[in-house]
Amino acid sequence: MKRVVIGLGSNLGDRHAALAFAAERLRTLIPTFVLSSLIETEPVGDGLQNQPMYLNAVGVGETALSPRDLLNALMAIEHAYGRERTYPGAARTLDLDLLLFGADVIDEPDLHVPHPRFRERFFVLGPLAELAPDLCDPVTGLRVGELLRNLLRAS
Repeated sequence: MKRVVIGLGSNLGDRHAALAFAAERLRTLIPTFVLSSLIETEPVGDGLQNQPMYLNAVGVGETALSPRDLLNALMAIEHAYGRERTYPGAARTLDLDLLLFGADVIDEPDLHVPHPRFRERFFVLGPLAELAPDLCDPVTGLRVGELLRNLLRAS
């Protein structure tokens, strides 16, 4: 079993319903799945300033699925909720990101774990620190609480 971290976000439609839908589906895949508090954040990225606000959360649990199988399951949940991938950075009804998969470091086509930008995002580190402040980033060796403090100092 591997401890996994999944990021959840939505900025189109009923954002609360989208995250509730995702959490319910994730609990069927990952029975130990625990969801953080929800936070509202600005879209992050060039040219995204005019998009609606995001509702974000992070979930943690343990799974026997492979990283690829879990990623495929996340994409199926997104699709089941009506996610369309019209262009990179497009607003979305539901976004699920595989952020961490145990201590694994994976660099494959369409599968990069740890998520390459999770250390730079308050909407990930803030909720994750609520659930697992001592969880270790396998690349830097830093704990989530330390990553969050570093991010807050830099901003």
